[in-house]
Amino acid sequence: MQGTVDGFSYGVVTPVAAFLMACLGGALGLRCTTRSLRHRDTFKAGWLALGATSIGTGIWTMHFIAMMGFSVRQSPVSYDRPITFASLGVAILMVGIGIFIVGYRGATALTLVTGGTITGLGVATMHYLGMAGMRLHGEIRYDTLTVALSVVIAVVAATAALWAAVSVHGFLASLGASVVMGLAVSGMHYTAMAAVDVRLHGTPAPGGGDTASSLLLPMLIGPGVFLLLAAVVVMFDPLLVMGEPDWQRPTGRGGHPYGAPGVPSPRRAPAYGEPANWSAARPVPRSARRVARSTYRSQDW
Repeated sequence: MQGTVDGFSYGVVTPVAAFLMACLGGALGLRCTTRSLRHRDTFKAGWLALGATSIGTGIWTMHFIAMMGFSVRQSPVSYDRPITFASLGVAILMVGIGIFIVGYRGATALTLVTGGTITGLGVATMHYLGMAGMRLHGEIRYDTLTVALSVVIAVVAATAALWAAVSVHGFLASLGASVVMGLAVSGMHYTAMAAVDVRLHGTPAPGGGDTASSLLLPMLIGPGVFLLLAAVVVMFDPLLVMGEPDWQRPTGRGGHPYGAPGVPSPRRAPAYGEPANWSAARPVPRSARRVARSTYRSQDW
């Protein structure tokens, strides 16, 4: 018998809450990754690890908040706790691999594609591993094409997020990038859920394990506290909030920040009457200065 699947049992509450959690995790992760790339200091690995954990925790929390609204009318749904929390570890690990590749290998096209692919596969693995921890009186089947589409969305979203981390400047621009990332992750989740087909086995019976309601406390409180602490760390880092002051930015070709290495910035042209090299400056005779001033005033500007 085919089960009746409802992915919006609580209306728009769960999709909106899940989207906000994905945005929060994405925003923190992108800012931490940006911090590690633009300010190379001894805490580089720490910032990358914090960014990976923030993104992984955000998408994991987003997934299970969205799953609160999932139900099968003919059968109760429960979850296997070890598999459920193993999916969190997989998300953080694979997102971390992708972020560390970009953080230490540089923001080239190859590293962005490689890191984005690994990160996207981590997001998809987290989702389907979490689905594997679902317990009900039946069998869950998937539409192959829809599953493939959800994986493609995850990879594209992750690659775009890493590109934003190395290319987008400013707090507001990063906030916009995190909103796009939240939309992409939420789109991946609900695309994957559209592939679900439940076939029930005879008379429904109560499943073993923890229900979604019983997992609400550890799923929201634990990751929520971590994201809050990560937000506090980001908020109290002035280089992440305000950006690097212009007078501290290294200049390269054309005087632009982060210019080509090894190319000196153009020097200020000496003013009228000012020697180009003060160390080799010689007194200018008064008569010569008087002639120069009269010549300057007589020119037709």
